[in-house]
This record gives sequence, C-alpha cells and structure tokens, in this order.
Amino acid sequence: MSFKRILTMKVLVDEMYDGFDARLKEFGYEAFSVKKLIAEGKKLSSDYSVIKYAHENGMIVVTEDVEIGNACKENDIRCVLLDSETIFQIILEELSKHKDR
Repeated sequence: MSFKRILTMKVLVDEMYDGFDARLKEFGYEAFSVKKLIAEGKKLSSDYSVIKYAHENGMIVVTEDVEIGNACKENDIRCVLLDSETIFQIILEELSKHKDR
C-alpha cells in the first residue's frame, strides 16, 4: 500500500496582515502570523529575525515591507511582496472590469 505525502505550503504572514493566516488556513495553507508567534514568545521583533525564521522553517513570507522583500530576494527566500506597485496593478485590474458599465 502506498501513501502519498501531502505537503502544504508554509506561509509566514507579517504583522500588518495579522488575521490573514486564519484565512489562508481555510484554503489549505499552513499559515502563521508574526504577531501571534511573538505573542507565543518567539523573538521576531526585527526584520532579520523574521527572515531567518521563515528561511529556517521553509516558509514563504507575505509582507508589504519593502526592506523585508528586498532582503528575501537577496537571500533567495520566497516572498510575496505587496508593495505599492503590486497594489496599483491590482487597482488597475479591478478598474478595468468597470470600463464598459
């Protein structure tokens, strides 16, 4: 009998998106919040410690902090950076849906 090992994607949600971890879990992600991890006693008060924690735990970081995003990129750590340009592209996409109304 063979069992398939199902790997879930591990996500570390930065403090400004606290609460998104719960929502991501509803979609099958193994998601954690920096804010909640700090409340549990983890030492994640600096950008470096957040990035290091994500790297050591095989996580993708979700943040709007450009410094964290750049540090992730420089260190080959997976990251979803929701910077102003990304938000602007989403706005344009959403506005385009209303052009013909």
